[in-house]
Amino acid sequence: MSNLNLLLFGVYPYIALAICLIGSWARFDLAQYTWKTGSSQMLDPKGMRVASNLFHVGILFVLAGHFVGLLTPAAVYHHVISTENKQLLAMVSGGFFGILCLIGLLMLIQRRFSNPRVRASSSTSDHLILIVLLVQLLLGLLTI
Repeated sequence: MSNLNLLLFGVYPYIALAICLIGSWARFDLAQYTWKTGSSQMLDPKGMRVASNLFHVGILFVLAGHFVGLLTPAAVYHHVISTENKQLLAMVSGGFFGILCLIGLLMLIQRRFSNPRVRASSSTSDHLILIVLLVQLLLGLLTI
């Protein structure tokens, strides 16, 4: 079982990170102008400001929380907070910002799928990205 743990938690994250970086570099180099999605804000700006801000503020804080929480060594944060309180802080703040992100994402999904003008200008990948983000966000929130 120790070899499986080493493979899953010691080797696999670095393989996944390498694939992400090399794949991103290759896509940027080979198909530079495919790194965008068509803006739909001009088609119907109603509710877009609230939905976009909720989603982006939520996702930025969730990502920052993962970055700080996972990469801060215990010896550093033990001077400030105990392990139990760090976990409680992560659950409360992650849950709060995850819910903000979820509300914004649901508003954006509802707009993308129900507004005829926005739906007509959307590609299949736009819809799939929103669904994948929703599934990933729900899985993260369910683990709290």
